[in-house]
This record gives sequence, C-alpha cells and structure tokens, in this order.
Amino acid sequence: MTTSIKNNFLPPALISNLQQVLIARNDVEGSGPVSSPQSNVSCDEDCDKDIILVTNGEGIDSPGLTSLVEALVADGRFSVHVCAPQMDRSVSGHSVTLGETLAASSVDITGVKAAYEVSGNPADCVSLALSGALFSWSKPVLAISGINRGSSCGHNMYYSGAAAAAREALICGVPSVCISLNWKNGVSSENDLKDAASVCLPLIYAATRDIKKESFPEACLLNIEIPTCPIANKGFKVTRQSLWRSSLSWQSVSVNRHPSAGHFMSNQQSLGIKLAQLSRDASAAGAARRLNSQRKNVEVESVGIAGKVNAPQTVKKYFRLEFSEKEQKSAEEDLDIRALEDGFVAVTPFSLTVQPEISALMSNWIAAALAGKQ
Repeated sequence: MTTSIKNNFLPPALISNLQQVLIARNDVEGSGPVSSPQSNVSCDEDCDKDIILVTNGEGIDSPGLTSLVEALVADGRFSVHVCAPQMDRSVSGHSVTLGETLAASSVDITGVKAAYEVSGNPADCVSLALSGALFSWSKPVLAISGINRGSSCGHNMYYSGAAAAAREALICGVPSVCISLNWKNGVSSENDLKDAASVCLPLIYAATRDIKKESFPEACLLNIEIPTCPIANKGFKVTRQSLWRSSLSWQSVSVNRHPSAGHFMSNQQSLGIKLAQLSRDASAAGAARRLNSQRKNVEVESVGIAGKVNAPQTVKKYFRLEFSEKEQKSAEEDLDIRALEDGFVAVTPFSLTVQPEISALMSNWIAAALAGKQ
C-alpha cells in the first residue's frame, strides 16, 4: 500500500513533517515511496539542488516569467520557487504596501517546488518570500526577476517593478539578477522571451556557482538587458548605467470621457477596500462642507452684511501618464542603452553603496562649501 499527500495548499513545513511520518510508516509496512506534494522530484534529489527565487513585475501569469521558469525547470539543476504579483505591477518602482493585509495564494506551476501569487507589489513579493514566513528554506542562492517586456536601461530602472524586486532581494542579503527583453511592439513575440531565457542561462549557472564559492562580487545586482532579437545577440558586454529613459507624456483627459472609474477599480487590489475608502472620503468631504457652511454663517452674522458669500471653487482636472519611446542620441559605447541597441546583451552591475569616487567628490565639495561660508 502506498500512501501519498496531495497538495491541498498546506504550509510546506507541515507537509514536510507529514512526509516524514508517512515514510516511517511505509518503512514499517514495506510499502513504496511517498510522492512529493509540491513536485514530481523526490525530496532527496531536490534538496541537493540550488534554490532559486523567481519573481517579476508583470504578474505571475506573464509570458516572460513563464518562459524563464520553464527554462530553469527544464535544465533540472535548480529547485525553483516563485513568488510574484497577482497582477501587472511593472511600473510600481520600489513601492511596498504598509497597513494593508496582503493575500498570498498558492499556485500550481509544473516543475516548480512552490509558487505563490501575492496581492502586492514586486518588492512586497520578495520581502515576503525572504522573510521566512512563506517558504520553509532560509534563503535562496539567487533571486531572479523577469523576464520583463521592455527595457530597464538608464533611468527606466527606477520606475521598473522588476528592477525593484531584484533590488529588494539585494537589500535582504541575496544576490540578484534582473532580466529584461528590449521588447518592440509589432516585432517581438513570446518566442523571443523563450530565446531570452536561453541566452541568460549560462550567466545564471556561473552566478550560482561563484556565489557558492564566495567569488561572486558581494552586494551586487546584475541588470541584464537582452536585445530585441535574442538569438542574434553579439555577446555579453559589461556596461554602465546611462541617463536614458522613456519619454513621460501626460495626456489631458476630458471630463466627459474620463475613463478612470472602471480602469482604476480594475487595477486595484481590493474593490471592497476602495469602496470603503470612497465612503470615508465622502463622509469627510460632507463634514468639511458642513463645517465651512457653519463658518460662513458665523462670519455673515458677526459682520452684519447681507450679501452673497463667494465660496472657493474646486478645480479638478484629469490626466493620464504614458510612456513613449524616445530616440537614443549618440552615447558612449560602454553605456547600457548603446550596447543594447548595438545588439549586445548589456550587463550592468549595481551596488547599494555609494561609489568611492562619488564620496570623495562630495567630501571635497562639502569642505569647500563650508570653508567659503566661513
């Protein structure tokens, strides 16, 4: 008789304990092995693999994350865990959610040890995953964020939710990689995402190997930019961050055509929370109007002037922010955007600390500024 545990979304630690009990029982009864609740890989085999945390900014169902996970699972060298946003948070930056309850729901992904979708931002997902409250392991060897559809070169990195996820991992003490494909609408396809994943695998292998050897640069994040045609890339090129970014275009929206109600609600974490917030806002606005009305009445009576009181007019305008592609001006060859447009895989290292040369320049400037002030 073979006893097995089905995946009923139990905590991994509890499942592990149940496995051990069943294994002991099977040894006594002479029955077969226990099947794994999280994957088809046996516990002993999977425990020997390097743990990799995969996340992204575009949501757990995005084709970029799917392509990356499929490549990692097919290779068979890693124990893959996933924790990603429930929906698209690709331009959320390094925003975290405070004061709200986030839901982490288990998701079945073929070959993945454990996966959760979180009703929060990319940085929330990584922080939760590495907190010890969600997964049974202490920490992964490497955190990978991607594959993002669209470049995170230059200053776009500060808007990118995918880059923020990798940065949050680094803040938590885990080396990380952010992968983006220079996606072009009307040109790129999902097959390009699969090719991009294949292109990155050698670098992922090398990173995990050297992290274990303690020869990987400490406190380092790698931002990897894949050219539009991944399989035709000219090779890897270490680059510097450029000043390039997408153009930010604010479009005025007519009041009669204001579409924000449906769009706003569809992109929020909880309709109930937002309705409650609207109710509180409406109550506060009503209270403010009553208070203002009382103040106006008092002022008219005290002065004794009969006449019309001019109430301040509230002007409300509607705008929508859109990113648009901006032509790249001539840039130095070792900058990320230049290398990417030239067909190279641009690899830009980032650190959480201020570079020594910047500290020296600032030290000199402060000394001169204070001396001049005296």
